[in-house]
Amino acid sequence: MPVTAPTATSDLALPSPAAQAERLIALGVHETAGLSAAELRAFAASATGERGGLLVVRPELAPASALAPLLRHDGRPGFLVTDMPDADRFAPLDTIELPGAPLYLLTGLDRGDHLANWSPDEALPALTAESRTPLLLTEGIHWVLQQPAALERNHCFMTIGSRLRKANGTLDARTPAIWISNGTGRDGRERRNAPKVGWCWAGNRHTWLGFASATGRTS
Repeated sequence: MPVTAPTATSDLALPSPAAQAERLIALGVHETAGLSAAELRAFAASATGERGGLLVVRPELAPASALAPLLRHDGRPGFLVTDMPDADRFAPLDTIELPGAPLYLLTGLDRGDHLANWSPDEALPALTAESRTPLLLTEGIHWVLQQPAALERNHCFMTIGSRLRKANGTLDARTPAIWISNGTGRDGRERRNAPKVGWCWAGNRHTWLGFASATGRTS
């Protein structure tokens, strides 16, 4: 079966900030985060002039475990893999500084298709050299919630801005990713084509995974 050409990130226009706020409210993300609908709408109104910005709730307020089931693809709900029960403990890399506010905008999104078949260990310095910041796992989920077309079979992405630091100070070798399940193994056939939140080894390469990144974050 031929592999389809990926949709260019430039063609994945995000909804307006106001529409994004309403989407999060409809999904109940504001309640998970302990925010009011009015707060989301007010933030969106202040960001109306921002083109192409993704409205994001801070990860400690809206963790990956709460967001993953809200994803949809081909009518199937998203899920978090069973061997990543500590997903919410994955935190931003030391080089990533989040805005202090509970809500912020992520700008200049790119799926990183050009880095497919690179390992996370190889991709991170390449993104840094391009003055780009890798997406956090929760930021990647927010992106797919607002723009489902960002997740395509054979053209999915990793979110290597989130890593788990072990007790001895070293990084856990797992790196988070979001892709589409084939319904094999522990996923179960009923999850075929469902959005899958999982992980890959930091030193491994995958031809179907790019590295999502942005130009910056602003409150």
